[in-house]
Amino acid sequence: MSIDHETQMLTAIEEAEKARQLEEVPIGAVIVGLDGAILARAHNQVITRADPTAHAEILSLRKACRTAGNYRLPGTTLYVTVEPCPMCMGAIVHARMERIVFGAFDLKWGAAGSLYNLHADSRLNHRVEIVSGILKEPCRQLMQDFFLAKRNPPPAC
Repeated sequence: MSIDHETQMLTAIEEAEKARQLEEVPIGAVIVGLDGAILARAHNQVITRADPTAHAEILSLRKACRTAGNYRLPGTTLYVTVEPCPMCMGAIVHARMERIVFGAFDLKWGAAGSLYNLHADSRLNHRVEIVSGILKEPCRQLMQDFFLAKRNPPPAC
C-alpha cells in the first residue's frame, strides 16, 4: 500500500496549529499503521500539561500504544512537523517504529540527522527509516512565525 506522505503531513500540520493556538511550540504528530489508518495524533502540550515530556511525538506514541494494546509499534510511520529530539527518538526506537517522516530540520535539537543520528546508530538494537523535508516550508514557517512573534510581541494598546 502506498501512503501519501504529504496528506499525512497536512494532518500533522493541523495538530501543530492546535499547539500554536495554545501558545505551545507548534509541533504536530500523527502515527499511521500499515494500512494507512491513523492510530494517533497529537500536538505539543509541554506548557499546558506542565510536563517536559509532553512533546507531540511522545503523546502520539502513548495514544498509539494504547490503541494497539502494545508498547511496540512495528510497521508504523510517525509523521511529525519537526525533526524529533533525542528524547523522542529514544522512545521511537524503543517502540520499534518503522519510519519517521518529518518536515523541517531542527538544527539545535534534531536527533534524526541534524545534530544526532539516533535512528541509524549501529549500537542500538533497532534502526528507523527517515524521510525528511516533506512539506518542509510550511513546517518551517510555522516554527519561524511562532518564535518571531515571541521575540517581537505586538505593542500593547
